[in-house]
Amino acid sequence: MSTPIFPNYIDGAWVEGPTFENRNPADTSEVVGLHGKGSAEDIQRAAEAAQNALPAWSAMSGPARGALLYKIADILDRKFEQISAEMTREEGKTLPEAKGEVRRSINIFRYFAGEGSRMAGVMAPSERDRVHMFALRKPVGVVGLITPWNFPSAIPAWKLAPALICGNTVVMKPASAAPLSAWRIIEACHEAGVPKGVVNFVGGSGGTLGAAIVNAKPIKAISFTGSCEIGNWIHAEASKRHLRIQLEMGGKNPTIVLADADFASAVENCVNATFFSTGQKCTATSRVIVEEGIYDKFVAAVVERTKKLKVGNGMQAGIDIGPCVDEGQMNTVLRYIEIGRKEAGEPLCGGNRLTGGDYDKGYFVEPTVFADVTEEMVIAREEIFGPVMAILKARDFQHAMQLANGSDFGLSASLQTTNLSRMFEYIYGIEAGLVTVNLPSAGVEYQLPFGGSKDSSFGPKEQGPAALEFYSDHKTVYIKY
Repeated sequence: MSTPIFPNYIDGAWVEGPTFENRNPADTSEVVGLHGKGSAEDIQRAAEAAQNALPAWSAMSGPARGALLYKIADILDRKFEQISAEMTREEGKTLPEAKGEVRRSINIFRYFAGEGSRMAGVMAPSERDRVHMFALRKPVGVVGLITPWNFPSAIPAWKLAPALICGNTVVMKPASAAPLSAWRIIEACHEAGVPKGVVNFVGGSGGTLGAAIVNAKPIKAISFTGSCEIGNWIHAEASKRHLRIQLEMGGKNPTIVLADADFASAVENCVNATFFSTGQKCTATSRVIVEEGIYDKFVAAVVERTKKLKVGNGMQAGIDIGPCVDEGQMNTVLRYIEIGRKEAGEPLCGGNRLTGGDYDKGYFVEPTVFADVTEEMVIAREEIFGPVMAILKARDFQHAMQLANGSDFGLSASLQTTNLSRMFEYIYGIEAGLVTVNLPSAGVEYQLPFGGSKDSSFGPKEQGPAALEFYSDHKTVYIKY
């Protein structure tokens, strides 16, 4: 059977050309597909097509645009099983996790479809006699969307849906490690009848295409999710053109476990937040800060629970953790594990690449737990983005908060406690944009704002009603009557 080809999409047409391979990280002998390898010239053509499509699309009523978003959601829903399985094959996460993500993508499109009928402006009374004044929402223009591989469907969805409902046109550049999930969304846009030029999709080299997006004259805004290094580069370069910028970058997310916590639940929440999705979530817990009264008991319980996790091909039933997304990410994780060995000693479990049998086909790393980690260690400060837990000891709640906030990042954080006062002290005192209590640090919904503080994020928040703030502007009107 021939390998399927997934070409780029520019100005309403599928564009044949050079391709690159998209391989299954759990079985590298499988090529999931060949994807269009675009150029800077393709980005320019896409941006010009988006610019040409902007007047008609922005003039369409919000409810009419919403009707098309509902159609996109219905198409994705009909292909739910296929898209979920493809995500597992291209990114590695388990099939149940992939299904949860695709369901979320569908819900995101339906949520923002409804916003087309609710997109209110601002009306206020004038100080002047017989003056009526109000502010309308208007689109920003052509928007560049640069999306990551770890949530290859949900993140493209939560950028694309609000961009479209606000009347913008789009050039999307997906991550090369997992482009098919985003491609399926573009395919659904095409099938739904989104006018040509409104949505454009160009895959390929991040360096080449990222620079082209930043420099393409029609583009007025860029939304990026990815590494701090690239995000900081985009900030510097895009600011030269005064582009509107939205950046979601790294995290070093803490979970605080107090002595009064529901012990079994706290263990499960920490294991879930650290290891599920192979730890490849920007909201994953990578620092667990445990009050000293239960420290030894907690460490022992986490190690016992971690050893029960099953690692393997995410298409197989009963698997908890899949592979790293590619060889480069696996090597990064293994490098940090070696740093951890030098800093904190031998991990209490894990610490190696899994080999033998089917493991030799993919990029599998054992779930790894380090104890007796201190705040100055590299594994307590730098984002690893893999299945590695660093456990720190805190004297009390105040010390735990000091450790939790002692990071350059501020994306997500969690507290495990049954003390109501401690819960509110934590909520108001923690330096993070996403806060959970008695839940994993990872796992968010689309109805509320998402984004971090400090070095984790820049610009308006994503998701929920807050997403409209980035993708729209205001036109203020004064009328004398």
